Amino acid sequence: MGAKIFRYIAYFAGTLLVIVFSVIGYLSLMLPNVGPAPDLQIEITEEKVEHGRYLANHVMLCMDCHAIRDFSLFGGPPEPGTLGAGGEIFDQSIGAPGRFISRNLTPSALGDWTDGEIFRAITSGVSKDGSALFPIMPYPHYSQLSEEDIHAVIAYLRSLEPIENELPESKPDFPVNFLINTMPVKADLKAKPSREDVVEYGRYMITAAACTDCHTRMERGNFVGEPYAGGTEFHMPDGSVIRSSNITPHETGIGGWTKEQFVNRFKAYSDSVFIPHRVEPGQFQTIMPWGMYAGMQREDLEAIYEYLKTISPVEYNVETFQAGRY
Repeated sequence: MGAKIFRYIAYFAGTLLVIVFSVIGYLSLMLPNVGPAPDLQIEITEEKVEHGRYLANHVMLCMDCHAIRDFSLFGGPPEPGTLGAGGEIFDQSIGAPGRFISRNLTPSALGDWTDGEIFRAITSGVSKDGSALFPIMPYPHYSQLSEEDIHAVIAYLRSLEPIENELPESKPDFPVNFLINTMPVKADLKAKPSREDVVEYGRYMITAAACTDCHTRMERGNFVGEPYAGGTEFHMPDGSVIRSSNITPHETGIGGWTKEQFVNRFKAYSDSVFIPHRVEPGQFQTIMPWGMYAGMQREDLEAIYEYLKTISPVEYNVETFQAGRY
């Protein structure tokens, strides 16, 4: 009787191992599966480069993440000479399931990439070699943008000055190192709404800006809070904790804000009126890249405000800064 039970246990354990290794093999070898990079060659025009510059620096903020931010200054502006060169670290201190390092986007790194491979990486989350990118690079949002806007960003990236910057590889924690292959998405590109359709245009712009990623509470790479209600924690080297704000139209969010107040909150950090000041350990700091968003066109900010006023209000009073014991 004992030998028979032992055989059953051994059979069950063996079957379970086969299933586990089959799943791991499938995740490792068969995914991601978003299709090949498109055969694409983008015509580089001055107009396209300038539109891409606007998107990459002031809306999608590619240049914010793909740089080194100096958090000794308010708002963490990019360090001079690092724009587009990558190297910013996103790790467990901000709730990421691993240590992810933004890549070099200048021609010194992307020179051997085709336009189609860059397009696939931006919109689907698959690198040149077919490996998956973790969606801290917000390709699920970029996958919903217009083809023309993505083309403009690629044209802009091609125009950057090459910067040599060898970077270590990102390292997801277990089991995300296997599950990451399930995360890339097939692009579902959308036509860009007319500016006259203010709410839909605002929805498009806030998608491009990926505001929900920071303004929705996240743990271990998963959203656990209400969209746009804030609360995501960012732990700073001095022990301080920064939390994203509630931007829903509740009184604990932006419910009492006028459109002018909303827009002016951004414009207050424009280059012409604001110079980032030094922040000492324990003093108020923010993860919000105000200086880059300040360059967004007023009409685009107004549209985002109009869209935010249509979403469900969420009562959530966020303590946006907690000084550390340094």
